[in-house]
Amino acid sequence: MASENIIELRNVTIAQRDHVVLTDISLEIKSGEFVYLIGKVGTGKSSLIKTLNAELPVTEGEATIAGYDLVRIKTREIPMLRRKMGVVFQDFRLLPDRNVRENLAFVLRATDWKDNSDIEDRVLEVLDKVGMTHKIDSMPHQLSGGEQQRVVIARALLNNPEMILADEPTGNLDPQTSIELMQIFREINEQGKTVVMATHDYPMIRRFPARILTVEDQKVYETRITHRSSQEQASEKE
Repeated sequence: MASENIIELRNVTIAQRDHVVLTDISLEIKSGEFVYLIGKVGTGKSSLIKTLNAELPVTEGEATIAGYDLVRIKTREIPMLRRKMGVVFQDFRLLPDRNVRENLAFVLRATDWKDNSDIEDRVLEVLDKVGMTHKIDSMPHQLSGGEQQRVVIARALLNNPEMILADEPTGNLDPQTSIELMQIFREINEQGKTVVMATHDYPMIRRFPARILTVEDQKVYETRITHRSSQEQASEKE
């Protein structure tokens, strides 16, 4: 039996204020897929991620994410949609005045977890998945960039989402740390979760191959990377 689509876009236009970022976008992503979004800076990868997360509105077309209609979604429904997805940001967005335990517990309490014992168990469980239980009492500024991103991945997993949206998650990290994080993302995917990742990291794409969508000229295209492309060379200069 074929997997159901967790993301369906039909003739979608995405705009920020009055500026059209992407237009006439149609794509399907099946539940359990791993998909890369590639493209130069400013082409709209982050805008597409924000649209999937209901941060940016769909101004034209049809869009369904995890069973929610993004065109007709009500404000009160957005938190319920977001519990079905975990978002991993390049800039971490950890609360600087709280340690790792408190950063994760804060998210659980904000999503209606009440029992302190359950919260502690879940925090330890997700930190174990990313190899960070030994840093549970550390403050964000005491962690390396790679360690902070591991905590961010753990945070994204807290409510057992159906999909992970990752926006340049290895963009500020060294190659070895990036490989370690990609292995975590692949493990998450192998456990059945959909992963959509915006990235510039072409060597990483070849090391961990998956479906590729290129964002370019306000469009989204299916792509295969079999050699070092001119776009890759350009990205290395950016």
